[in-house]
Amino acid sequence: MLQNIPSPIGHALSGFRSGLANVACHSTGLAELPETIAFGSPAFPDGTAMSTRYTADGEGLSPPLEWSGVPDTAAALMILIEDADAPTPRPLVHGIVAELPGIDGRLPEGELSGSQLGRSPGGQTSRLLGKNSFLRAEYLPPDPPPGHGAHRYVFQIYAVSRRPHFSHAPGRSQVIERVRLYGIAKGVFTGTYGRH
Repeated sequence: MLQNIPSPIGHALSGFRSGLANVACHSTGLAELPETIAFGSPAFPDGTAMSTRYTADGEGLSPPLEWSGVPDTAAALMILIEDADAPTPRPLVHGIVAELPGIDGRLPEGELSGSQLGRSPGGQTSRLLGKNSFLRAEYLPPDPPPGHGAHRYVFQIYAVSRRPHFSHAPGRSQVIERVRLYGIAKGVFTGTYGRH
């Protein structure tokens, strides 16, 4: 969608970025959580560029995700993906996963690319997709304005001591509220992408 913005406009906006300080993991109540969960993607190392496969310039698939070191007291996990460099006051939300089981695990490539509610064989919710910034319950692939420079996409996972039980797809503020109330640990890594 943003690939059609002329590069000079993107370049002119390059000084306007939401900033890492506004990413959820740096907010009050979440910044203090111990970062003891090893969180990452086998598709790219922390702090490096993501393949176009995971962006609006490629297939737009969500990258594979893996995590370990979840505390024994975790009742559930929640994932939040934000663009720290969006030219907006708050980071752009690219994905939310709520109500994941509170254990070490993984999500395969493309798992978040469609609107879906996962259920285990026993009928319990295994994962619930939350709303991205376009209010859709799906992965929003990176789509930075041309000429705006590289964007940092911050992947965050939170362990909570009480299962959230959202009645519908939650948004960023609802996830942050639950983590502030029941958060016990987190994990964070970053992927980058830009159009030059």
